[in-house]
Amino acid sequence: MNNPRQIIEIRRRKLAALLVDSRLSTRRTVEECAAALNLSPEAYQDLESGSESPSLPQLELLSLFWDIPIHQFWGKPSRQPSSLPHQISDYDRALALRNRLIGATLRLARTSAGLTLAQLAEKVGLDEETLNLYELGQKPVPFPELETLADALGLSMDELVDRKGPIGEQIRNRAAMQQFLDLPAELRAFIANPVNRPYLELAMRLSAMDTQKLRSIAEGILEITF
Repeated sequence: MNNPRQIIEIRRRKLAALLVDSRLSTRRTVEECAAALNLSPEAYQDLESGSESPSLPQLELLSLFWDIPIHQFWGKPSRQPSSLPHQISDYDRALALRNRLIGATLRLARTSAGLTLAQLAEKVGLDEETLNLYELGQKPVPFPELETLADALGLSMDELVDRKGPIGEQIRNRAAMQQFLDLPAELRAFIANPVNRPYLELAMRLSAMDTQKLRSIAEGILEITF
């Protein structure tokens, strides 16, 4: 299928179904989810019906509110929630900042690819004015359109997900907690024991050393023990 508008529409319907499934599986009401995004219940229902689509920053907030991995919205396998706190003090400010950063990333990728605004707009089936607003961060990019833009520019969703802001901090915390929970029980118990902290700090210092220095340390230990 080569029609970009049809691709966007399919992605829109798929995302709407994922939103409904995620909300129901986390036992949240429409009103609760609307409040999390600072939307009216009617506006939130438009997202679940597919008549409108959330932006990536809105999906990031929903993933925190539902305590689910952000990656499941673009088809990556999901894991069990880690029950981390998901409080962001200023949702509107966080969303506005994320929209500007996403727009700047899109513009940088477009110019790096040697495409004009008009060329990219035609390629993805958008009008030039709308695309310009997306790049300036003045209008949130609906996620299905962002996926299509990312495909056209060779960007991955991981490059667009928040890394440094308050939303990104929560996402990183969840990922770190999940990695800890994935460790064997014995190793988790060792790490959690405060008595073992010096060993962990030593391991961190050793991991930062170059190979030659590690070899010298190993040789010194052998000389002591033999």
